Amino acid sequence: MAPILIALVSFILRIWNLGTPKGLVFDEVYYVDGAKDLLKYGVEVTGSSPEFIVHPSVGKWCIGLGIKLFGDNAFGWRISGAVVGALCIYIVARITNQLFHSKSLNALAAGLMALDGLQLVHSRTALLDLFLTFFALLGAFAWLKNRYWLAGLLFGLASATKWSGVYFLIAFALAALVIDFRSSGIEIRLLTKRAFQFFILPVTTYVFSWVGWFTSPRGWDRQWADGKESRFSFIPAPLRSLWHYHAEMLHFHTTLTEHHAYQANPWSWLVMGRPTSFYYETPKNCGAKDCAQEVLALGTPILWWFATLALATVVGFWISSHLKSKPDRAATFILLGIVGGYLPWFLFQKRTVFSFYAIVFEPFLILALVYCAKKYLGLQPWNRNRKIVVALLVLLIAINFFYFLPLFTAKVITYQAWSQMMWWPSWI
Repeated sequence: MAPILIALVSFILRIWNLGTPKGLVFDEVYYVDGAKDLLKYGVEVTGSSPEFIVHPSVGKWCIGLGIKLFGDNAFGWRISGAVVGALCIYIVARITNQLFHSKSLNALAAGLMALDGLQLVHSRTALLDLFLTFFALLGAFAWLKNRYWLAGLLFGLASATKWSGVYFLIAFALAALVIDFRSSGIEIRLLTKRAFQFFILPVTTYVFSWVGWFTSPRGWDRQWADGKESRFSFIPAPLRSLWHYHAEMLHFHTTLTEHHAYQANPWSWLVMGRPTSFYYETPKNCGAKDCAQEVLALGTPILWWFATLALATVVGFWISSHLKSKPDRAATFILLGIVGGYLPWFLFQKRTVFSFYAIVFEPFLILALVYCAKKYLGLQPWNRNRKIVVALLVLLIAINFFYFLPLFTAKVITYQAWSQMMWWPSWI
């Protein structure tokens, strides 16, 4: 029951004063508008004209569901993210159970997830990245349970939320093939099955997510291929138009190099070197001369710093297990999540990227911490002192989380208090 209770308490924290800030913050201006367009037209528009968009629609449909149920207001925009954020906490606990078969470690995983500021901020903001995390995490869980058909579907939904979901699909598909090869070799029938599970099904899922664009005359360049002759004329015109659309989207993503004040190189993400400010105002109602109100996409620092060390430890155990020809299943799973969610961003050194993208692999950092806790306690499970050390670390993370809570929930505080929370100059 512990993970369920932790998720429920976390959900309360996520919906508490969820309408603050009242207006659109950061990229909500794009995704909330897109969600409302999808509800009204099935596609995104600008006025009465088609709108070129650079992210698929599944995440915006999730935001739209909240708007449909709770209205066009800040609570309605963000409630879907709050629900998904709480569900991610429970899913990580279920994955922990699958990996380690320990009730206490399940509770530890859920607790650490609930104490992460970056996860809380995403859960209270209508962006796409938490929905990407949700589908990718569910896909990884299905993969872990050898439910490859379901995994392919979920990775397809992740890719239909943001293209970076494709990296998870590739990582886990290749891992499945390696497992097949080691266990029984690659047979044509099995290879064909894997192709359907990890290629045909995800691609079909992705294309189906564009059904609104296919059926609406308002879709951007929907008729681009109509009447055009080419060597690909045997492909239906709508599909050729969709291909053209995606070529334009790819061009946008690969040429996005405009400087942004909060851009951050992936090298700094793990240590929260440059967190992204989603919102900042200077209100007048804090009982002091100068006040501050901010939403800072900052992972709980002590949690992330220890998780970075834990990740390095997992890499060490993974290498050691392979040198002994006894692959470590838990370490492999954790590193697959890091490979799918983190490493690809190092290929885009010139692209404008942000540290809040790290939310997609944050669950795997939590699993790395749990992995290390298991190793540490497993050396001498009867040693009470080791349990106390783990408990104290969790307590320290909890104190750190609540210390920064005003920055996660847009609470109005004095400027002096805000300034004391800016531990590094790069956080400003």
